[in-house]
Amino acid sequence: MEKIIKPSRLTFLCIILAILLVIYGITLYKLQVLEGEEYLTESTGTITVRSTLPASRGAVLDRNGVILVDNQTTYNIKLSRSILLKSADPNGRLLELVTILDDAGVAHNDDFPVTKSGPFSYSADMGSKQRERLLRYFAFFGLDENISAPDLMSWLWDHYGIDYTLTPETARVIMGIRYELELRAIMNIDEYIFCEDADLDLISRVTERDIPFVSVAAGSVRVYHTAYAAHVLGHIARMSDAQYAVYKEQGYPYGSTIGQAGVEAAFETYLHGTEGAMTRIYDRNGAVTDSTVTAEPQAGGNVYLTLDIELQGVAEEALSATIASINAEREEDEELATGGAAVAIDVKTGDALVIASYPSYDPARYLSDYTELRDTDGNPLYSRATLGTYNPGSTFKPVTALAALSNGTITRFSTITDEGRYTKYPDYQPSCWIYHGPGSATHGTLNVVGAIENSCNYFFYTVADMMGIRPIIATAEQFGLGSKTGIEIGESEGHIASPEYKEEALHEGWWAADNLLACMGQGHNYFTPLQIANYAATIANGGTHYKVSLLKKITTADYAYTVLEEDPVVLNVIDDPDGNIGVIHEGMEAVAKRGTAASVFRNYPVKVAAKTGTVQADTAEINNGVFICYAPADDPEIAVAVVVEKGGSGAGIMAVAKEILDAYFEKTTYSSAAEADNALVR
Repeated sequence: MEKIIKPSRLTFLCIILAILLVIYGITLYKLQVLEGEEYLTESTGTITVRSTLPASRGAVLDRNGVILVDNQTTYNIKLSRSILLKSADPNGRLLELVTILDDAGVAHNDDFPVTKSGPFSYSADMGSKQRERLLRYFAFFGLDENISAPDLMSWLWDHYGIDYTLTPETARVIMGIRYELELRAIMNIDEYIFCEDADLDLISRVTERDIPFVSVAAGSVRVYHTAYAAHVLGHIARMSDAQYAVYKEQGYPYGSTIGQAGVEAAFETYLHGTEGAMTRIYDRNGAVTDSTVTAEPQAGGNVYLTLDIELQGVAEEALSATIASINAEREEDEELATGGAAVAIDVKTGDALVIASYPSYDPARYLSDYTELRDTDGNPLYSRATLGTYNPGSTFKPVTALAALSNGTITRFSTITDEGRYTKYPDYQPSCWIYHGPGSATHGTLNVVGAIENSCNYFFYTVADMMGIRPIIATAEQFGLGSKTGIEIGESEGHIASPEYKEEALHEGWWAADNLLACMGQGHNYFTPLQIANYAATIANGGTHYKVSLLKKITTADYAYTVLEEDPVVLNVIDDPDGNIGVIHEGMEAVAKRGTAASVFRNYPVKVAAKTGTVQADTAEINNGVFICYAPADDPEIAVAVVVEKGGSGAGIMAVAKEILDAYFEKTTYSSAAEADNALVR
């Protein structure tokens, strides 16, 4: 018997039924879930708006609990698109709002990338973020991405029903606001913050007009309580679209304010806190009929830094004054010192006590002064202390000395006679710095301590030529030179002079002359002032190379509990069974007592160990100055490095280090005396 329904027809009917069921399910989901709120609004006349409640950002304090950065409560004026669309004459009410702000001399937030007056064109300084958002707007409405600015304005004029009797400039204001609101709907993000940090008078003027789509919400602005440490503290700003792609995985809502540089960025996850959430229901007249906090905001933690802001201020002022003094003594046609850095480190922990760069700026004025700062000579936005790389010059000689002592090239008692000019190689015959030709002075016969004390180039040329570059490279690496220090903020890596680096960078071979340059801290040795300071600290503590840290501890928002406490991290310990670092100590003490640093530190009340450096900069006529020291020499606590571009010499910039040591030991002496008094009282 022939089958009534063929299997193929049955299969076809099942497929059709399945497709209909899927379409039906999708439609129900769209109506009840995706668009349910909209239909509820239509049926009840109410509007539901969900928004985030910002969390209070944590404070930043120095090691002594001095508040460096915290928050101040402000008020923001926000606009709701959904309520605006229900309003009578939305464009007229927007102009009313703008007029209120204009009369108060307050600008509203406008990122619409079209010039504000004719002839209209796309903004010349349109950023990548603005460009990306504009393209999303075009894509949503099916506009050609190559549409001209005048054609776009013509389309917007029609699209938003703007009165054609208005001037183009006035229409442009409305377009900018409607564009911002539309973008937030397209991107499914929060209400539009129309005006930030509004004062109470402006809020009063706005609220008394009873504009339904306007609301006032509490917010906060970052307040800086110090004019110092700008490069360390960094700044905050609204996240970019690229940053949102990262931070949304951590639960950040779109448009969040985040740390963009410095410790604000480094400790973002601790400082930020967790936003809350609120749902408001408005009636058809824009009045709030219900408001529910669905999640309470959680304030961020407080970050204590290792910095001592008092020492930081002393260092920045000393850098500025010293560079000004150097420049005041220059002849009219001489190059000027252009910038510098000073870093101080706790030799027993690796804590950064001072990270100063010159020129600098007031962190409170970063955003308002950004364009001027960006275009200022000397680049005050650049952190020379952590990002700048410099030849260390003769401050590197202790590396060469320790390498020669450790591998047996010389002993503590080996001597070399300074003959003035090193003549072993016909094509490269460098001289000692004291030698100026036949019959001029030399350092005579020296051991390694005397060579460090007198910074005798000839001595170090000889030992470097004897042992080659490899022991020098290995010793420099043990001190962390040419490697990042581990500090939490951005830093450059620098590099150690080596055959591999020269081949990679310049595609050139390694010559005997390179050994002689490298052993003196020149050639391709480039290190940050931070690395140089940590190198000095590692000499000071006998060879323990610490990670440099800016983080002391993190507490809860109410300061009641410590969430995290940073312990010192040892990166490596220099193997020194014969006590050769002690020989380096002796030489560096001699520099402060009788050598190139004696003019400042010979009679200093605390024993100091030091080394000066004078470096021929790449294209400059005047040398860079480099200086390192630590104190007390017999039980070191603090190490300091100073670099001044075109500073002339290491000896010429010692005043910066002295002022840092003065402030440090004045504080520690006072602290010790106070503890003694307290002990007597008890």
